[in-house]
Amino acid sequence: MPSFVSMTRRHRLSPVRLTLALLLVAGLLPAPSLAELTIARGSGSSGVGLSQPVGDPSDWTYTLKSGESFGQVARELLKSSASADRLASYNGLRSPSTISAGDQIRIPVAWLKQQPEPARVQGVSGHARIRSAGTGTVRRLTDGQQILAGDTVVTHDGMVTVELADGSTIRINPGSSVVFNRLTRYGRTGMTDTRVRLERGGVSNRIKPMIEEGARFEIETPSAIAAVRGTAFALQADGNGSHLQVTEGRVAFGPPDDIREIPAGYGASVNRSTPKELRILRLPPAPKPQPLPETISNMPTELAWQSTGAGRYRVDILDENTGHWVRREQTGNTRVNLGGLANGKYQVQVASLMEDGTSGMPASVAFQVDLAARAAELLEPADKAEVDNDQPRFRWRYQGDSEKARVEIANDSSFTDVVASSDWGGEESATPNKSLKPGQYHWRVVTEAGGNSVATSETRTLTVNGTLPPVRVISANYIDRQVRVFWESNEDASGYLLQLSEDPSFEDVIKEATVDNTTAALRLIPGRRYFVRLRAVTEGPTVGRWGPGRELYVE
Repeated sequence: MPSFVSMTRRHRLSPVRLTLALLLVAGLLPAPSLAELTIARGSGSSGVGLSQPVGDPSDWTYTLKSGESFGQVARELLKSSASADRLASYNGLRSPSTISAGDQIRIPVAWLKQQPEPARVQGVSGHARIRSAGTGTVRRLTDGQQILAGDTVVTHDGMVTVELADGSTIRINPGSSVVFNRLTRYGRTGMTDTRVRLERGGVSNRIKPMIEEGARFEIETPSAIAAVRGTAFALQADGNGSHLQVTEGRVAFGPPDDIREIPAGYGASVNRSTPKELRILRLPPAPKPQPLPETISNMPTELAWQSTGAGRYRVDILDENTGHWVRREQTGNTRVNLGGLANGKYQVQVASLMEDGTSGMPASVAFQVDLAARAAELLEPADKAEVDNDQPRFRWRYQGDSEKARVEIANDSSFTDVVASSDWGGEESATPNKSLKPGQYHWRVVTEAGGNSVATSETRTLTVNGTLPPVRVISANYIDRQVRVFWESNEDASGYLLQLSEDPSFEDVIKEATVDNTTAALRLIPGRRYFVRLRAVTEGPTVGRWGPGRELYVE
């Protein structure tokens, strides 16, 4: 299988062919904007600056530092199966002690120590899962989670950003399955070997430049291989084959036995129905966006661009610090709304879409969102108001844009004892998430903008009169002509009001009494039907609600 160095070595071209290839890359010869070039496998053609692959790199060169010895370097860098004597012989050294600081040692990459180097999930938007290679278990993928060699990431409606050991990033599209076959670091050399299999779906990659010859990054699909040494490109795999778009640098791409270099500005595909042909396509040019303010302090805002004649455009919004996808959408317009973003630095990329969904060269615009929350204007209840409802509705008016808020209710004016609140939301009214006991409270509205800017409104007081819940009779025990009634306890009650009636509607009450306990004995006339009910009473203005009547009968 060809490796990274193979991309940098070229077969000798005739002067005419070399000039033609250079002119095509430079754009000096006419080439249709969306022209498709077909290269038959084994034809020897190498249009648009593509090169034939050659063998794998075999050596890594280490420069001896001051104070280091040949033996020390061998112990630190070599596998146990490769000895210092073997390395000396490989470098033609009769006496390793003769080399000193500044001298170079050639080490076969296959001899270097290797260690697993997990990748890390940098961000997850939507629904994605990971299947462990070690246990076979499948679980939900979360931010910060490690990905080990052999693990499979499957996205449903979600998008996932993965950071590799060297800082490179892989962004996995929705509806994709990606196997991380190899995640290796070569000791302290700084070189990594990453090999990924894209089973279906798509990925967008930004791979850091690989200075060392032994470093490697490859993505395999069911029909092709893509290998790079530092570039930005996207790759998709579906039932028709594999499709590549290169936006920076070069990517070695093609069927395993016929890999070519595809430069920036071009796409390529391998169709399963014609696997001997590598189709190369010039990508649509990048749209020209209108400038945005460097810092956006008011939302929502729009990004507009000049039409390229495309029927649709794809817009990606990325976190500039992490490279994580924040949002992706398609539009038939030449503008997009940038609302709903938290404070931070972003990059928005706009690309034309071809009829088959292939994206063109992206235009990038960087901007920063810096929203400041403003205190809300309180509307109701009025200050010092009294309400009977134990979950009153609070209303306010926003003073800024793209804000959300919640109500906070506390026993004290400093809000150290918050007893209830509402959920965060963009509406201008809310009810507390729990019932309020009768008493006096302090309330306010906390406004948030941009995810980290908070403002607090004035504070108002509110008295909840409320009502105590109805008291229900638990049981009635009969002893001769006497009945003992038991009922529920209410911790806020100072006593209970009991009524006795022969009428289930209690329009004619024959006995009424206040009882301190939760039981009372009643003497009844045999053969008559009675009804009893209770309600809780307090020393304050709060009143209780009558519980349901309980029928009593003494034979």
